[in-house]
Amino acid sequence: MSQTSALIDTLKRQLRSQGKTYADVALWLGLSEASVKRLFAEQHITLERLERICDQLNLEFAELVQSMQEEEHRLQELTQAQEQSIVDDRELFLVAVCVINGYRFDEIHHQYRLSEAQCTRQLLALERLKLIDLLPGNRIRRRVAANFRWRPGGPIQRFFQQYIATEFFHSHFDSDGEKLMVLNGLLSHAGNAEWQQTMQRLAKEFHALCERESGLPIHQRFGTTSVLAVRQWQSTLFKDVARGSYQQNKSL
Repeated sequence: MSQTSALIDTLKRQLRSQGKTYADVALWLGLSEASVKRLFAEQHITLERLERICDQLNLEFAELVQSMQEEEHRLQELTQAQEQSIVDDRELFLVAVCVINGYRFDEIHHQYRLSEAQCTRQLLALERLKLIDLLPGNRIRRRVAANFRWRPGGPIQRFFQQYIATEFFHSHFDSDGEKLMVLNGLLSHAGNAEWQQTMQRLAKEFHALCERESGLPIHQRFGTTSVLAVRQWQSTLFKDVARGSYQQNKSL
């Protein structure tokens, strides 16, 4: 990622953390909301405009740059061995998922049957893995980047695929808090790549929404899982009648 992109992403996080929108930025800059969206999308924001936005956020420009640099040094991915050590200890696995999702110490302790000593022991293990800093008063500071992910094909992803996928899809997806969309169509390689970029943007929006609501009490937030996937794929149900290199793109 270029420094310009990283700086703009950091600015977006600062805006979200203060509950500000593109409409607010438009008002500060004397532009239309559509123009502001285009500036952010094209990443063509002048230094003068950046400073004006920072002023409105009560943020020094140097602080914005420092925040960007800190984010660049945050953990984006664990090693294979680190993930395996988490998978091998289900209690550690539970606490790791909780802290990555923004749980506080007391929320983990009260929501799950873990004593304070158990919570502390597992949090210290996560600190050794550099996922968090455990601060005085059992405060948890996450050290993962905004784009942190489990390793593709790694121990944790394999665990979810093996044990969680069947349970996850065992639903009619017809309640208020559920939705399932299966999209089928024909895409070129370029179209497939464009759709993957759209999925990446959706993932960023999901994490931004989680961050924006992180200040709400835990009883107002609920575990929410969203699965986005795309493959050039043809069901085995139809392979015996398919001709040539016919491929069907399926996204879920």
